[in-house]
Amino acid sequence: MGYDLQAVIAGREMLRSFSRDLPAARLASLGQGLSLMPVTDALFDSVADAGDAGALGFWRLPGRFEKTLADWSAAGPVAYVEAEYFGGVGEQQAAVWDGGTIVLGPVQVQEGRPFPLAGSAISQALRRLGVVASAGEDEFSAVGLDRHRHSEGWIA
Repeated sequence: MGYDLQAVIAGREMLRSFSRDLPAARLASLGQGLSLMPVTDALFDSVADAGDAGALGFWRLPGRFEKTLADWSAAGPVAYVEAEYFGGVGEQQAAVWDGGTIVLGPVQVQEGRPFPLAGSAISQALRRLGVVASAGEDEFSAVGLDRHRHSEGWIA
């Protein structure tokens, strides 16, 4: 089984408000007051320019969209997360902007490496967004990111 996710995560109302300017954007509700905006092919194509590789080194985050997320974060924390696993092997990375600047990351957990004591890259980012996990679960599970296996599944 594989798992892949490339998405923006932020407070539900904030993400709804800002995503109105992006006709290709689709939102899905997560737990704890958050929403997820998958970076689908259509969204990626609408926010990327040719040769617009982002400075942060993410697979699906164009430089112009990095600036957009920084701008959005003036209203509250915004995370961008990526994960790609197949057969239990893979990697993930995340960054969080708040107040117009990066406050976390980019944090990356390379293939074959154990998660640091702080948790997975995505769990660290969710914690910066205010997610609280109960005993026996991580932030990833607490908001329901395990509900779908692929980015496109969130908007199906």
